[in-house]
Amino acid sequence: MRQLRNRPALERAVAGVALLAGLAVAALPATVHAQAIGYDSAGAEDQSTAEPPPYKPAKSRKRGGKGIKRLEVTPYIEIDQILDAQLSPGNDVLTYTRAVAGVDAAVAGRNNGASVSVRYEHQFGWGRKAADGDAISGIARGYATVTPGLTVEAGGLATQATVDNGGSALPGGNVSTKSKTKIYSVYGGPSVATRAGDVNINANYRAGFTKVDHSNAYVAAPGSVAVDVFDKSVTQVADAEAGVAPGAVLPVGLAVAGSFYQEDISNLDQRARDMQARAMVTVPVGRTVQVVGALGYEDVEISSRDAVRDADGNPVIGSHGRYVTDKSVPRVLSYDVSGLTWDVAVMWRPSRRTSLSAHVGRRYGSTTYGGTLAYAPDDRSQLSISVYDNIGGFGGQLNRLIDQLPDDFEAVRDPVTGELTGCVATLEGNNCLSGALGSVRSSTFRARGVMASYSMRIGRLNAGLGMGYDRRKFIAAEGTVLAAANGVIDKNYWLAAYLSGPLGRNAGWATSAYANWLRTNDPLFGDVAGYGASASYYRLLTERLRATLAVGVDGATRDDPAIDDIWTASALAGLRYNF
Repeated sequence: MRQLRNRPALERAVAGVALLAGLAVAALPATVHAQAIGYDSAGAEDQSTAEPPPYKPAKSRKRGGKGIKRLEVTPYIEIDQILDAQLSPGNDVLTYTRAVAGVDAAVAGRNNGASVSVRYEHQFGWGRKAADGDAISGIARGYATVTPGLTVEAGGLATQATVDNGGSALPGGNVSTKSKTKIYSVYGGPSVATRAGDVNINANYRAGFTKVDHSNAYVAAPGSVAVDVFDKSVTQVADAEAGVAPGAVLPVGLAVAGSFYQEDISNLDQRARDMQARAMVTVPVGRTVQVVGALGYEDVEISSRDAVRDADGNPVIGSHGRYVTDKSVPRVLSYDVSGLTWDVAVMWRPSRRTSLSAHVGRRYGSTTYGGTLAYAPDDRSQLSISVYDNIGGFGGQLNRLIDQLPDDFEAVRDPVTGELTGCVATLEGNNCLSGALGSVRSSTFRARGVMASYSMRIGRLNAGLGMGYDRRKFIAAEGTVLAAANGVIDKNYWLAAYLSGPLGRNAGWATSAYANWLRTNDPLFGDVAGYGASASYYRLLTERLRATLAVGVDGATRDDPAIDDIWTASALAGLRYNF
């Protein structure tokens, strides 16, 4: 194993970038081009119609549409009465009163666009078992044009999940905040697109911050290694590209590009870094088909430090419930791959409503595959499919999925818990985030998977379905406290759906459902599955006052017969006033 020297100056710079990212997101919701080869701009003259990257899901590029302007801001307050009944393994019935303040907003114009849904809630528990608690949940994504060719993009997510002692994270769950873990992620940065004669020049920079508010260090047995749950990380991404389109100078397009990705994870000072440079050739095969070849060089490193050890050699766990990092020891490499990379992609765009790309190549020292499909047969339906392969940590993976959201969407929330359901309602691009959860282990990993989403409007009904598979193989240095996670594989099969519609002019209904099946080869922990469904009915009492009735059921099952299944049913009656 190689050792790396400390770089305190760089670490201080990373912390400063995290602060700047937070300030950017506070002003406006970001897109990260992490580890994308960048075929979308290789020789493309019109970036608004460029092909999406081969292994990055297609996303909306409708920057303000055809001059359509829209501004909607709806602040609201809400008061709810909630009944939470445990069906298994016990039969406790808990009652809560919940006060909520939130805002839903959307803006669209020629030079900017954003969608935001944020709410704060406080629960007052009735009785000693029903604890008080508060939470912030929300999702945002948007951009603003500073000057022609210069835009700033940003995004964010605040949600809760149920995290078990094995590091498995399930969305939804019951109303109680005692059993939930809070997850926050924000990021943003500028993008530049310009020309120098026939040469198109593009550059991007993004900085992000992710935090999981959960105490960890669960020890399965005395003397065994604790499961290290992700704490926080700072992500930086930068890329630049210059190229000419086919026919501008030569019959083929030519481009050169470079990219940088780094994620600094607080747990044991982990760092994942990926630097690459490449040259690309675009060959038009027909009016709708292009073939792109890339040849480059990549250097990928993952490193960490060990935990402080006591006199008996056992790792020390601090008052915050996490391992104490030994800053006195040098970094140790757990992953070090460098050398030539290559990639061949086929891109097909028969119309503005259909685009398909598929690629095969070599990265991370092995063969890699990927692709995207975006299909919108009409203005009332859309299908998005993507296959991906990347390296990073939990924070970087969450940033990537937020980035893939379009700028125009409506949040879909569980009517009882108020939490985001894992998908947003939109007719543009990928609309689900469920694949970001699954596992919140602190170790870095290589993620491979596929995700698909389909949304449509049927008359006055809105419907959406998302599903996917995410496989994470964790990477950790031997001889450190993280070594127990090295080679562990966690798999997450997930499903999320919603359906809603009106009942006359003053009433409506909504339903949603989710399922997650989490599998692991970790011998200390078994598989777990989570399920949930909800339904609600609302009626306008006045133009601004709305009454809601809702019911929901959530459950979690494990393959360990010694652990009881957990099932909870909930009901809500509430009033909401829109300002």
